Amino acid sequence: MTKPVVAIVGRPNVGKSTLFNRIAGGMIAIVEDKPGVTRDRLYADAEWLERKFTMIDTGGIEFNLEENSIASQMKKQAELAMQEADAIVFVVDVKTGITPDDAALAQTLRRGKTPVVVAVNKVENFRGAAAEIYEFYNLGLGDPVPVSAAHGLNTGDLLDRVVSLFPETGSDDIEPDIIKIAVIGRPNVGKSSLVNSMLGQERVIVSDVPGTTRDAIDTPFRREGKGYILIDTAGMRRRGKIDEPTERYSVVRSLRAVDRSDVVLMLLDAVEGVTEQDTKIAGYAHEAGKGIVLIVNKWDLIEKDEKTMNKFERDVREGLGYMAYAPVLFISAKTRQRVGKVLELVDFVAEQNAMRVSTGTLNSLVREWVSLTPPPTDKGRRLKILFVTQAGVKPPTFVFFVNDPELMHFSYQRHLENQLRQNFGFEGSPIRMIVRQRKEEEG
Repeated sequence: MTKPVVAIVGRPNVGKSTLFNRIAGGMIAIVEDKPGVTRDRLYADAEWLERKFTMIDTGGIEFNLEENSIASQMKKQAELAMQEADAIVFVVDVKTGITPDDAALAQTLRRGKTPVVVAVNKVENFRGAAAEIYEFYNLGLGDPVPVSAAHGLNTGDLLDRVVSLFPETGSDDIEPDIIKIAVIGRPNVGKSSLVNSMLGQERVIVSDVPGTTRDAIDTPFRREGKGYILIDTAGMRRRGKIDEPTERYSVVRSLRAVDRSDVVLMLLDAVEGVTEQDTKIAGYAHEAGKGIVLIVNKWDLIEKDEKTMNKFERDVREGLGYMAYAPVLFISAKTRQRVGKVLELVDFVAEQNAMRVSTGTLNSLVREWVSLTPPPTDKGRRLKILFVTQAGVKPPTFVFFVNDPELMHFSYQRHLENQLRQNFGFEGSPIRMIVRQRKEEEG
């Protein structure tokens, strides 16, 4: 199920990033950073009143006055937010009142269908807040909410309003046997080309079964009796120069696609290699526990010898070090080189991501691993693994009951993960390991 997206918009210096950081750091639970995953504060997975959502900080809008007016830049940013978000927090500054830029942005937001909450920031006197924020009713976007992002005041009331605007959660009508494939990556890495090449290469018939198309960019199809849905995020690229707002919302669309998918095809550009933006997008798929295939596109543009592919794969592994489990496939969507192997890997990774191991087999092997490589001691105390069970799939999740969770060192947990992979595979799939305490005398 796709998590709702909340976009924080507004002109520079009204406190958008301060509000984002205040909510992400103090008021709500965000997904914990994993070792080796590069992330900035562009987005945070959050939860409020038992509703999970993705919060997006649109950042300060940088205006290029030589090419575009301030009003047109603000309109573009607002339109991008309206396209991608389920709710918008429009931040204004109580100290400056309504500026012409605020009014221009409000006009654009009013024309959209996305619900908006106006957050009047930098309020100091909440007893007299009603008089201070009265002016902002003129924006025509409903009742403003006074907040102090710097001090975290009234942000709870703001979030109450925001989550009340989310669409109702519903069941997923897609057949359970259908594999949903998200094609993600930076703009211009060849996502649409890959989708078109896959459909053409396999000579598939595009399905038009009611209830299977979830979005305008979804493509249901069948191959050799198996059902798939391709979720293409290539619509993120607009004609002309890629600017900062468009680049930011390319990430938003990737997040949405990942949430809805079973297997992620993370496209990389063979010419440019792994970029910082790639690590952010791929890192989200890793944290979401999806099956992952790393696709290096535009391989036809690279001058090659017998060592080129191995060297490039090492570079990919180094750039995405937390994703050593993901298979790498070198393709050319343009020439269809190796495109036929993509669905083979998708099927394989989907199976790996949904694999189950019996409890008896698991405990027998864990005892063997511990006897061969005992955990290190800590101040004379040694970790004891009392029982292990697989708690779930997609991703494979294992619960280790131990005498003291604090004795489970990260390096030994990594050793156990490596053993799981060596014995069972789980190729292309993250593994979740939960460590819980249990007394030795418990059954």
